[in-house]
Amino acid sequence: MLIDLKTKLSRTRDNLKGKLDELLKSGKTKDDVLDGLAETLILADVGVQTTEKIVDSIRKESKKTDSLQNIQNLLKKEITGIFADLPYTSHLKQSPGVFIMVGVNGGGKTTSLAKLAHRYQLEGKNILMVAADTFRAAAQEQLSIWGKRLNIPVLKGQYGADPASVVYDAIQSFKAKEYDYLMVDTAGRIHTNVNLMNELEKIRRVISREIEGAPQEILLVLDASIGQNALIQARQFLKFSGLTGIFLTKLDGTAKGGSVISIVDELKLPIKFVGVGEREKDILDFSPQEFVDALLS
Repeated sequence: MLIDLKTKLSRTRDNLKGKLDELLKSGKTKDDVLDGLAETLILADVGVQTTEKIVDSIRKESKKTDSLQNIQNLLKKEITGIFADLPYTSHLKQSPGVFIMVGVNGGGKTTSLAKLAHRYQLEGKNILMVAADTFRAAAQEQLSIWGKRLNIPVLKGQYGADPASVVYDAIQSFKAKEYDYLMVDTAGRIHTNVNLMNELEKIRRVISREIEGAPQEILLVLDASIGQNALIQARQFLKFSGLTGIFLTKLDGTAKGGSVISIVDELKLPIKFVGVGEREKDILDFSPQEFVDALLS
């Protein structure tokens, strides 16, 4: 994963590591270097609150040595600490299991769900995908295309139907045919729309009632290229949907990968998967250590 992630994070790393190297070679005082580091982190979209936390800690630790080069090691240590003690591996260990994908329009939910389905398909699992976005015919069609491509069945409902009812029908088929995993694609919703969020809660209640212990995973799909706006979205979704983690998309095309750090720091919400392309195999398990190494090595 490290080689792939280093390549995909190249724009963010060039933005962060390149400017840090310049600072360390600039001949500036330690305080000026740390001020410059704070500016660099914010430009990489780490966020003001998380940046202040990181730099304040480095400032205290760096008093023990005069070496400016140690600042990079301290930065690595602080970022690694932010990622500590969260469950980055999937909760989905045995069948029957249920994934729900949530997020705003355009974040890549349907493609991300198809990638996950393909991942478990390669492990020999029988998958049923559900198009619970009944408001956009194009969304159902997109999932159907993925289903045909991957040879995975897709259950759809009538246009405009109650999404929770579509999910209920899917569960009955899921049980009857003894599938391993049910993967639910929900409508892209505006994260400030309470009615749409309540609909998501209804879907979750139906699943919980019909399948013991489910849903095991509710993943928020976030577009890494939108930076701190991703954090704003995540805050709102966390209030409503009982998120278990994040599926981060488009990490390969952004210089704002620092937003990953602030999302985890402020929300204590683990990144579980990373999307790095449009093909079904373009998915990586997220490893905090490998992320930090790829960002700063």
